Amino acid sequence: MSLQSQHLFTLFIALHPTLELGQTPAGGRRIFPVSGGHFQGERLKGKVSPLIGSDLLLARTDGTFQQDVRLLLVADDGGLVLMTYRGVRRASQAVDERLARGETVDASEYYLRTTPYFETAAPAHAWLNSIVAVAKGGRCPGGVEYEVFEVL
Repeated sequence: MSLQSQHLFTLFIALHPTLELGQTPAGGRRIFPVSGGHFQGERLKGKVSPLIGSDLLLARTDGTFQQDVRLLLVADDGGLVLMTYRGVRRASQAVDERLARGETVDASEYYLRTTPYFETAAPAHAWLNSIVAVAKGGRCPGGVEYEVFEVL
């Protein structure tokens, strides 16, 4: 049995400059405040709210990075959708250093996968409350871009 999916949307998240929280008991913590963005798919499109959103990135002791993200999606019809996800980014030390310097690195050079979940009271988008999604992405100038898929 193979995993089936369908494209849900392409998501671009614009980011403010990184806040370096430093070494905490949990690990090295960086905060990436969201400054906006947009998403586009056949069934859902709109903007990423610049008012609510951040990635609380954790540098783990095994060299991988763990995302903990909250975003507010504002659909074109005005419906509000809370999108939360956790994920993992792993790369070679050289790629991690390039990413940390803000260099453009092709997403094929590292692994960035997430598991988004959605929460909404908007009737037109209530179907999002009961799906499982996965995403693959990469850093790009000014932010992060993901291809988000509904698992069928």
